Amino acid sequence: MRDQGVGTEGFGKFEHPQITAKGEARASVALTDPQTLWFNTGTLCNITCANCYIESSPQNDRLVYITADEVSDYLDQLEARDWGVREIGFTGGEPFMNPEMIEMARRCLARGYEVLILTNAMRPMMRKTVRSGLLGLQAEYGPRLTLRVSVDHWSAEKHDLERGTGTFEKTLDGMRWLRDAGIRMTVAGRTVWGETEAESRAGYARLYAAERFKIDAQHPGETVLFPEMDVTAEVPEITAACWGILGKSPNDVMCATSRMVVKRKGAAKPAVLACTLLPYTPEFELGTTLAEAEGEVFLNHPHCANFCVLGGASCSA
Repeated sequence: MRDQGVGTEGFGKFEHPQITAKGEARASVALTDPQTLWFNTGTLCNITCANCYIESSPQNDRLVYITADEVSDYLDQLEARDWGVREIGFTGGEPFMNPEMIEMARRCLARGYEVLILTNAMRPMMRKTVRSGLLGLQAEYGPRLTLRVSVDHWSAEKHDLERGTGTFEKTLDGMRWLRDAGIRMTVAGRTVWGETEAESRAGYARLYAAERFKIDAQHPGETVLFPEMDVTAEVPEITAACWGILGKSPNDVMCATSRMVVKRKGAAKPAVLACTLLPYTPEFELGTTLAEAEGEVFLNHPHCANFCVLGGASCSA
């Protein structure tokens, strides 16, 4: 791995799509085992977090609401391309602000997919019509529906630093409703608090026990702890030789197993992206169809190194 300076080719770090600043071949990842197709439901959110990687807020509509019919089109493409995807994920913004969220989930569940919805479990999810819709999905499809709730820290103090005063209790209210409704929950937290992983998981375990949440604090798929995504941090570029140096496989990186569909404001059609974390980076847009999105992806962004390769994180379950 190389990390500093400008190479003899005259470009800096993360500038050339296929060559690092030191002139070495940049690592790439092929779509080898697609397991998850993500849909960004739109970047509008009911809150503004301090460090939202996608800059969601009540004003940000750079990614507009995707529709149930557009989702169905990509489900048709999945079948035509025979990708073997098992899971459909929905992220935002806050997905439950999209008025077609329940219908989109229903169409995916009806085709046999598992559905994962990322939510803050606050007011948009707690609207009467949404709760009724979720109860209907739970009654018909049960454990194939999972809501992953964003709980940035197990304490109200630190969670509210990220999401705003009072948000921790509002999220817990939503989780209590999900608990009582029997809807499967997992949690997404953050590792920015100076705690060890063991300390973080112990804190979540205490929270779950106090609230009677059936979530395993030790299971990395039930309590997902994401590393910080700071684009200003000094991180190494990942070269083709890094796989052997690190003892890692490109098949373990998120873009080997997933793609994300977004709809940009003013665009006639949705687009397919290589990564859930890079919705505004043009070179990670692969086309408008799944067929166009089957090519390899060069790891030309700090998130590729910090979050995926070195951090070992994944947005999927």
